Amino acid sequence: MCGIIGYVGFLDAKKTLVDGLQTLEYRGYDSAGISFFTDGGIQTIKTIGKVSVLRELVHTQANDTISTCGIGHTRWATHGGVSNTNSHPHTAGKVTLIHNGIIENYQELRKELEAQGKTPVSQTDSEIAAMVIDDCYSGNPEEAIRLATTKLVGAYGFCIMFEDIPETIYAIRSGSPLVAAHTTNGSIIASDMVALVSHTNHYFVLKEKHIAKMTNDEILVKDEYGDIYSPAIHHISWDVGAAKKGGYEHFMMKEIHEQPDALRNTILPRCVNGMPDFSTDQISDDIFQNIDRVIITACGSAMHAGLIGRNMIERLARIPVSVDIASEFRYQNPIVDDRTLLITISQSGETADTLAALKLAKSKGAKTLSVVNVKGSSVARESDYVLYTHAGPEISVASTKAYTVQLSVMYLIAFRLAYVSKQISEEETKSYMENLTNVASKVEEVLSYDSQIENIAKRLAKAGNIFFIGRGLDHALSCEGSLKLKEISYIHSEAYAAGELKHGTISLITDSVPVIALATQPDVYSKVISNVQEVRSRGAKVILITDINAAVDASLCDHQIVLPETSPLFTPFVSAVVLQYLAYYVSVEKGLNVDQPRNLAKSVTVE
Repeated sequence: MCGIIGYVGFLDAKKTLVDGLQTLEYRGYDSAGISFFTDGGIQTIKTIGKVSVLRELVHTQANDTISTCGIGHTRWATHGGVSNTNSHPHTAGKVTLIHNGIIENYQELRKELEAQGKTPVSQTDSEIAAMVIDDCYSGNPEEAIRLATTKLVGAYGFCIMFEDIPETIYAIRSGSPLVAAHTTNGSIIASDMVALVSHTNHYFVLKEKHIAKMTNDEILVKDEYGDIYSPAIHHISWDVGAAKKGGYEHFMMKEIHEQPDALRNTILPRCVNGMPDFSTDQISDDIFQNIDRVIITACGSAMHAGLIGRNMIERLARIPVSVDIASEFRYQNPIVDDRTLLITISQSGETADTLAALKLAKSKGAKTLSVVNVKGSSVARESDYVLYTHAGPEISVASTKAYTVQLSVMYLIAFRLAYVSKQISEEETKSYMENLTNVASKVEEVLSYDSQIENIAKRLAKAGNIFFIGRGLDHALSCEGSLKLKEISYIHSEAYAAGELKHGTISLITDSVPVIALATQPDVYSKVISNVQEVRSRGAKVILITDINAAVDASLCDHQIVLPETSPLFTPFVSAVVLQYLAYYVSVEKGLNVDQPRNLAKSVTVE
C-alpha cells in the first residue's frame, strides 16, 4: 500500500501520474514510481523518498519521451525494506503492476515460482503477484488475471499493463479500494478520490473481483462472469480546492477549522422538527427494535468515537454496549446473534479490520449499521444501513474533523435509539437535539483558543512522557487526545481513567511529567480534582481543562484552559478541539511533519 494512480488518454501521462501521486502523499509512503508506455516499450522510473524526487528523475530521464498511458504508486513498506528494488511498479515478463494490499500466501507462491527457475528480484509480495499473472498469461489478459487471482490469498488492488497491449490498463481489486472515471481527456483510476478531483467530479467504485479495462476512449467493466455492465456513478460534492491547504500552513490546521461546517453538514439534515431523523438515509426505526445489545467496532480514532458512543447509548437507551477493537473482534469468538446491532465506524470505509468484523457479524445474523465518510466504500456496501458523515476530504493523517463528525453521528444514534426504546420522551429528545445542533457554534468559539494553547504546547514539546486523565466522557476523550499527541509529536503518551492512578500508574508521576487533566463533568468533577491534587503533590506539571462554571484554585494547576459554556454531555466536541490544537502545536514546535507522521498511513487497508 499506499497510493495508486493510472491514466490513459490524450494528456502527458508522466505529468498526470506524478501530479496524481502528489495528491496522494497524505496517505504516507516511503518510495514512489511510475511506469509508462513509450515507442520502445514500457519504461519504469522509481525511487525511495518523496514524489518531488521522482518528479526530478522523470524530468531528467524521460523529459522528451512522449507517453499517454501509465501507472504510478507511492509505497508504504509492508513486505521488504525501503529500497528502489522493492518500490513499485514491478515488472515480470510482459506484466507491469502496481499493488495495494498484502498477498498472504506469497511465500508459498515464491517457492513454486523458484522451482520453475523464476527468481524474483525484490523482497515484495507485489512482485510475486506480477510473476503469477505473467505465468498465467498466454495472450488473453483478462483470462490471465482471473486465473492468477484464484491463486492469490489476501487483499489487493491491482493496476496492470501488458507489454504487448499498449495504451491499455487493466484493474481488479479485492479488499483494497479503487475508484475510476472516464473524461474527455481519457480514463483515470486511483486508490482515492482526491486524485480524481482535478479531472472530474464523477466516479465509480470498482467492485471486488470485477475487471476494468481502461483505454483512452472508454472504461469497460466486467463482472465476475465476464459480462459487461455500466457501474453506478457517484458525484464528488467537493472540488479540488477542498483538497488544498486553503492558506493554512498544514492540512491538519485547515481541517481543525473546518469542523463547524462539517458538524452542521452532518447534523442538520438529520434534525427534522427538532427530532433525530434518519429517513433520508433510508433507515427506519426497525433497526433499533428487537435488539438487546449493541457492539461498536472500529480502529484508532474511530474506536475512540465509539467509546463516547457507548457512554451515550448506555446512559440514554439503557442497552448494554461493548466497544471492540476491530482487529481483535474476529479472534475472540464474539457473542453475536440476530438481536445484536453492530455499529462499525470508519472514515475511509476501507479499513480492512473493520470490514472483516462487519462481514463476520453479518454472517452471524446481526443487524449492521456503519458510520463512514466515503460513499460507495467497501464498508458502506457491505452494511445493511449506512450513516454518511459529511466531513469532506481529510488529507492529514491525524483525524480531526472526521473524528468529531463521527461523534455527532454516535450522539444522533443514541438519541434515536433511546427515543424508540421509550427511555427518553419526545421533549427530552428535542432538548438533546437542540444542544447537539449548537455544538458547531461552541466549536467556533474554542477555535479562538489557538494562541493560548500554542503557548502551553511550547512548554510540552520537550517532555518525554505525557499523561492524560479524566473520568467518564472525559476519559474516553483522553484516549483520543493521547493518540493524537503521540502519532504526530512522537512523545510517549498514555490516557488513564483518573481513579486508576492510585492502582499503580501514579508511580510514574515525577516533576518532569506533564499531566493533562480533563474535568468537565459535574458528577465526577470533585473526584477528578482530587486526582489532580494527587499528581500535583508529586510534582507533576498540570494542564487542567475545565468547564467555565468550575471553581479552581490557581495553585492546583500550571495552566488552566476554560471551555465555553457547554452542556456537560456535549463538552467532548469542544474539548476535542483543545486536544487537537495541543498535539498540533507540540508537533510544530518540534519541527515535525504534521500531516505525514512517520510510519503511518491515512487508510489502513491491510490487516
